[in-house]
Amino acid sequence: MRSILIKDTTREERIEIINQALSACGSSCEFCNGCDNMGGGRVEALYQPYIDGEKEITEINMEYRAGLTRG
Repeated sequence: MRSILIKDTTREERIEIINQALSACGSSCEFCNGCDNMGGGRVEALYQPYIDGEKEITEINMEYRAGLTRG
C-alpha cells in the first residue's frame, strides 16, 4: 500500500485519495448520511485541509470524532 501522507503525495493525488475513499460504497456523497455525517455538512469539505496539505487524514478524523471539526 502506498503512503497517503501529505509529504508523500501531490495535491492531485490527495484529491483522488479522498474521492476514492468517499466513493467506496459505490454512491455519490450528495444527500447521503451513510457515513454517520448527519448534519455534518458536505463530507468532502471536511477533508479540504488534507487536500490543501494542512492536516493529515488521521488528524481530521480524530478531530471529527472528538466533535472539534464539522464539514
